[in-house]
Parts: sequence; structure tokens; C-alpha cells
Amino acid sequence: MSRPAATLIGFSAVLLWALLAFFTVGSTPVPPFLLNALCFAIGGTVGLAWLLATGGLRRLSGIPLRIYAFGTVGLFGYHFLYFSALRLAPPAEAGLIAYLWPLLIVLGSGFLPGERLRTGHVLGALTAFAGAGLIVAGGIGTIKGAASGYALAFVAALTWAGYSLGSRRLGHVPTAAVVVFCLASSGLSALAHLAFETPAWPRDALGWAAVAGLGLGPVGLAFFTWDIGVKRGDIQLLGTASYAAPLLSTLILVMAGMAAATWSLALATVLIAGGALLAARAARARITKP
Repeated sequence: MSRPAATLIGFSAVLLWALLAFFTVGSTPVPPFLLNALCFAIGGTVGLAWLLATGGLRRLSGIPLRIYAFGTVGLFGYHFLYFSALRLAPPAEAGLIAYLWPLLIVLGSGFLPGERLRTGHVLGALTAFAGAGLIVAGGIGTIKGAASGYALAFVAALTWAGYSLGSRRLGHVPTAAVVVFCLASSGLSALAHLAFETPAWPRDALGWAAVAGLGLGPVGLAFFTWDIGVKRGDIQLLGTASYAAPLLSTLILVMAGMAAATWSLALATVLIAGGALLAARAARARITKP
């Protein structure tokens, strides 16, 4: 598979993630651990069916347990933090903070072997964090627990950036391993739900449809296409292109009446996306120099 083709496949995950906040809000009042369990079970089962149909189960043999542990922590940890953040803070604002992970990927790639941190990386980071600060300043005090939600969203961003950068170093591991990541994450989420949460199911058919949408798309197929992209594609270009997700996500929430179209939200979006572009431009300049 060519590098451009893998990058394009990876970008399809970004388009699916644009629906993550919308479906998550639609799944209310399902608690985070239970929502994780349901969605990962759907995504993992579909992936397992695909492996059975294509004879790909044999690709799972010989993969070290530490690889499965790494993937499970990445998927389970990020989505629990993300779903929790959307329960505690305004969905548009929390979603934008969680989507600092593309910028963190670009910054983190500067520390990979053969790369270095440049002025553009630092300027991009400061610009994006200014956008995040604008979101927090405008939202604290408007909804009870919003500050905790913002904090969880930021930790979620760190978690997914670490998972993506780590996956880059595991290019020899087949994408089929994502099936195990999903099913293991579903099992852990189910145990955590039984231990810490009170069951709450979707209120109606639309709620169940939101859960199914999450499991099939943003918390299903997207994991497989993202794995291909970060392992075989241009990870810095993917990091930059990933900021299409919060822009589209916020637009979807506004159109659905789940978020207000305010000037502060628009400015924060521009700052965060602009910061990622500055950082990625510096990273690309480093690559193209002889």
C-alpha cells in the first residue's frame, strides 16, 4: 500500500469521528462505562466477523500480550475520558479540547528519531492552547462540573496522542489486532460499569440508534482505518487533517441544536485549528529539507 493511499484511508477515520460528539449526546443517559462496553462490543464483533470471513484470524497469533495491553489501554482510556467529559461539560467546548490530540501528535512527532522541535511547533502549541483557554474561560460556571469535564477532555487528548504515536512505532503489528483491542476494551468497560455505575439505558429508538452509530462508525470502523493511516501514511499530515473533525463536529452540534453558534466558539475553533496548521507546517518543512 502506498503512503498517500494509507494517508487517505486514515483520513476516513477523521470523517467518522466528526459524528462522535453528536452520537454521544444522543445516547444520553447511558453512563460512560456502559456506553464504552456497548460500542466496543459492536465494533469488535463486526471486526471479528470480518476476520472470520476473510480467514484473517491467524494474523492474531504471535502478537505479544504487551501489544494487546497497549492498544486496550489506548482505546479504553481515551473513550472513557471522552464520554465522561461530554457528560460534565458543554459538548461543543469539551469536544474541541479533546481534539487537541491532533496538535499533540504533530508536536510529539517532532521528538521521534530524526525529527526536532522547531519554532513553528511552539507557536502552533501556544495558539491552540489560547483557543482552549478561551473555551474554558467562557464555559466555567455555566454548567455544574464543567471544569472537571474540561480536565478530562484534555487528558483524553493526551491519551489518544500517545496511542497514535505509539502505534507508529508498531508498524509491524497487523491492523487485525484492533479487533482484540476493541473486545478487550468492551470487557473492561463492562466490569467497570458493574463496579461503579448504575445502569441507565437509552430512552427510545433514537437513543439505541445513536449507540449503534457509535459502535459501527466512530467507535468501530474508524479504529481500523486510523491504524492503517498512522502506521503506513503521513502521520504529520494526518495530524493536521484531523482538525477537520472538531470543525465538522461543532458544525453538526450547532445544526442539531445541541450547541450555540457563538463568536467565542468560532474564534476558539479558528485558534485551535490554526495552531495545528502552524505546527504541521513546521514539521513538513523539517521533512522536505535535505
